[in-house]
Amino acid sequence: MNYTYILECADNSLYCGWTNDIEKRLADHNAGKGAKYTKSRLPVKLLYFETFDTKEEAMSREWHIKRLKRKQKMALINGVDKRIFAKYNM
Repeated sequence: MNYTYILECADNSLYCGWTNDIEKRLADHNAGKGAKYTKSRLPVKLLYFETFDTKEEAMSREWHIKRLKRKQKMALINGVDKRIFAKYNM
């Protein structure tokens, strides 16, 4: 499974990316290895993710999300049921 996601850093910046292991990506980031992905070592929380069968689909969706303005990203995030993120935001 491949994922496209939006993270919110502790400084309120948003970061979009894709991965095939979202739990490892979040664990790495919050363990201090986050600069590799978000240019910040601040803690993050997962705001949004979608699943895809292929990495090409996930990368394509990431490309589209990265081009959205912050207000548009927030509208996308606000339309999601937040209960599904409890597992990832510890």
